[in-house]
Amino acid sequence: MVVGAGLAGLRTVVGLREQGYAGELTLVGAESRGPYDRPPLSKAILSGKSDDSALPFDPEKLRVDFRPGVRATRLRGDVVETAGPGEASGPDLDFDGLVLATGAEPVVLPGEGARYLRTHDDAHALRAALRPGAAVVIVGAGWIGAEVATAARTLGCRVTVVEQAPTPVAHALPPQVGRHLAPWYAEAGADLLLHHRVAAVGPNAVEFADGTTLRADVVLVGVGVRPATGWLAGSGLELDRGVVVGADLAAGRPDVYAVGDVAARWSPRYGARVRGEHWDDALRAPAVAVANLLGGAQAYDPVPYVWSEQFGRMVQYAGLPDLPGTRLVWRGDPATDDRWSVFWLDQDARVAAVLAVDQPRDFVAGRRIAESGAAVDPALLADPAVSVKSCVAGSAG
Repeated sequence: MVVGAGLAGLRTVVGLREQGYAGELTLVGAESRGPYDRPPLSKAILSGKSDDSALPFDPEKLRVDFRPGVRATRLRGDVVETAGPGEASGPDLDFDGLVLATGAEPVVLPGEGARYLRTHDDAHALRAALRPGAAVVIVGAGWIGAEVATAARTLGCRVTVVEQAPTPVAHALPPQVGRHLAPWYAEAGADLLLHHRVAAVGPNAVEFADGTTLRADVVLVGVGVRPATGWLAGSGLELDRGVVVGADLAAGRPDVYAVGDVAARWSPRYGARVRGEHWDDALRAPAVAVANLLGGAQAYDPVPYVWSEQFGRMVQYAGLPDLPGTRLVWRGDPATDDRWSVFWLDQDARVAAVLAVDQPRDFVAGRRIAESGAAVDPALLADPAVSVKSCVAGSAG
């Protein structure tokens, strides 16, 4: 059984069939529609370039019992308890093997009536509200906040983005990097209010901690997500910022695995637990979980990866920059160059992370080097005239 019908759930079902599993297979999805891709929700769908992001899915061909609109409510031994539409009690579903792919849910701020962007319906409702001239306040200057601001400005809205941190994308980027993203907002005609802590939100206003209020026609909250693990309380699984799994993606028992946003996996590469919060993880992890569920012994330990389209720029980011002892190496000057990249090097000059702005070649090469664990020559890397792949220590170019 697979619980969760997003990309990770679909890739698990496909993987089971591709890897030779021919038995009974059930896919449970809380939403009433089939699997769809989430990145376009804040990109193409919100900007009006696309109306749908449905993924190719043929339950009959995959020989899967697909149950849309069915929500898992409790894991009890080898049984998943469910609820249908309107919280009606659903059937108990037993399993021999279980893959958890329930994803994540938005962090909710105090107050009622504000919008959140997580589902297909959320995106279409928000798109309808983004009328030319509408005053839009976005709480959170992270990846999603920037993408919504981009779409809203493209549609002619008046946009204000509110962030309590001193720089954008503060949950992922240190201030010395994040500060270079701040000017993009003004250049696009959006207001960016940093150091502003929000106390409560409503449908047409944001209340700040100092008691002041900012009025709006539309309020969207994008301050992060948390793994959808509430239904797993009391299940016996270890929960700590997600379902705790090893590098094999097993959740402490040989018949239960977790993939995608809901998983908190152990990474031998980083010697730390890593959350799978992005599309790439949902795409790649299921094949490993399936292989191990079927008796294999594979490890899943990639370099984390995310991309974001912000104000006409392609931002690509991979790795974990907050490892002890890392230092920054810049390629280009963000203050004057439209295209630039920055690398985080550890104490052994290995690439811990890379961020590239409209520099896809830098990014692809940097990501590959990070995956390989090879050391680089910092002096060469700092020279934009030298290709990144030529900066590997001992490389012949």
